[in-house]
Amino acid sequence: MFKKVKPYMGRFRKYTYGSIVVMTLAIVFSVLPYFFLYRILKPLLTGETLRPETAAVWVLLILASEVLYAFLYIKGLSLSHTGAYNTLRNIRSSLQEKMETQPLGSILELGTGTVKKLFTDDIETIELLLAHAIPEGIANLLIPVVVILAMFFVDWKLALLSLASLPIGMGAMGAMFRAGMAKMGEYYASAARMNNTIVEYVNGMEVVKVFGRDGESYERFETDVKSYRDFTLAWYKVCWPWMALYSSILPCICLIMLPAGAYLVVRGSVSLTDFVLVLCMSFAIGPALLHAMSFAGKTPQLNYKIEELEKRMNAPSLKQSDRPFSGAGHDVSFEDVHFSYLQEEGNEVLHGVSAVMKEGTRTALVGASGSGKSTLAKLLVHYYDVTGGTISIGGQNITDMSVEALNTQISYVAQEQFLFNTSLLENIRMGRPSATREEVLEAAEKAQCTEFLERFPDGIDTQAGDGGKQLSGGERQRISLARAILKNAPVVVLDEATAFIDPENEEKMNAAITEVVRNKTVIVIAHRLRTVMDADQILVLDSGRIAAQGTHRELLESSEQYRTLWEASEQSASWRIGTTGEEVPT
Repeated sequence: MFKKVKPYMGRFRKYTYGSIVVMTLAIVFSVLPYFFLYRILKPLLTGETLRPETAAVWVLLILASEVLYAFLYIKGLSLSHTGAYNTLRNIRSSLQEKMETQPLGSILELGTGTVKKLFTDDIETIELLLAHAIPEGIANLLIPVVVILAMFFVDWKLALLSLASLPIGMGAMGAMFRAGMAKMGEYYASAARMNNTIVEYVNGMEVVKVFGRDGESYERFETDVKSYRDFTLAWYKVCWPWMALYSSILPCICLIMLPAGAYLVVRGSVSLTDFVLVLCMSFAIGPALLHAMSFAGKTPQLNYKIEELEKRMNAPSLKQSDRPFSGAGHDVSFEDVHFSYLQEEGNEVLHGVSAVMKEGTRTALVGASGSGKSTLAKLLVHYYDVTGGTISIGGQNITDMSVEALNTQISYVAQEQFLFNTSLLENIRMGRPSATREEVLEAAEKAQCTEFLERFPDGIDTQAGDGGKQLSGGERQRISLARAILKNAPVVVLDEATAFIDPENEEKMNAAITEVVRNKTVIVIAHRLRTVMDADQILVLDSGRIAAQGTHRELLESSEQYRTLWEASEQSASWRIGTTGEEVPT
């Protein structure tokens, strides 16, 4: 039971063990009133005189037992929750540490819903098992065992009759466990799918409404929710009959003992007082046993849940060392780089890419969608490990340094930059947490943020809102450029960083980018080829390979593919929306 969770308990396991001891004592005091009741009934059964003061003593002992039971039970719950919540903290910390070593791209591929379910839903359900199922279940199970043993000292025949119903109940419980465990994997998989779909549905609701895709989007949402419902009901449908059977039979240990014991009393084989004592003891067993059985279906889930979490924790880690950056300069080199997202043959997206970006130069990556441009950039910032080949900065393989060391050397500005729901100042300061307010303001000015910051009453102290919703796409982009300026890393990767440029802000954005790339090794990914025509070299990618490379002028003369891309880029830049709803050239 503790096998999987024990390593995460640490020094707080004493609280869990202590709660079991305290709750066991509490259950003892809950059982004692039945024995005191027997002491009151015995004189009546044997014809002895029951003195009032003696009866009062037994009644007071019953009341005292109930008070001690309540006190100890609450104390036991307090201990179990202390142990449980600290264990959950340790599990979350362990999961976080493991996930931090994994490729960032792999984490993003899990989806927001899955990650949320891991850290909150899945781990939170373990709390019920640790704080209640284990301590309460064990304590409530120990008492029936002790009481049944005591029955044998009273009368072995009545004790055996009390045990007669247990095999039926235990058999029903075993059948429920086998049936439930067989469907548990499907149940949790459907829950993960539903979580991801719900998060995606909510996040994409604006797009769905704008483009009138309500039916299609809701159909998938409804399908996954119904799938989860069906798996849940199928699981319960299998378990419910067995659950009803064992929960009805197990607590009623007097089911056979009562009629058979009464017959033995009539025959003279058993004394009436022994029969009444064992009957009182059986009443003490029922509630404790039923409470223990209420956790029986949940206890096997503990190891299952821990195993599922550990599968996430034990995914392959990103290849890195603890060494600092020690490269000679900041030349960026790709040498025979191969990469597959699925790490399987036949799914390779980069096929032997080799290129060198000299320090202080500007290299543009161009090509059709899906050609491998963004993948190449993400490999440089170590979102993933390469399948084959090497990537180096200043001659040092990026796997021969820590991710932290690599991050100090590269500023990565993507098409979509996430803003935290804190002030814009703190969002920019993420580029260099030690920066002063004056340095942040200077970076914001260089990134051309001053204009829109002046619109806000609180200026740079304005809250960004959830995901930066207070700003437009272009404004969020300039905040991300301010981060990069503040970071001042020697290598800059701009992955569609001009995606949100509009004619009114194009000059400002270009000025901001100029500040970011000044005296840096720059790698630019862009669909608008006019923005990279002055690059020192342009790499044309096609289906994961470098089809051509050179300057803009050289490629126009030598590469048919580049000319096609250039013409398409120029043509798309010259179109506008006509008043009749048709696109017409300007």
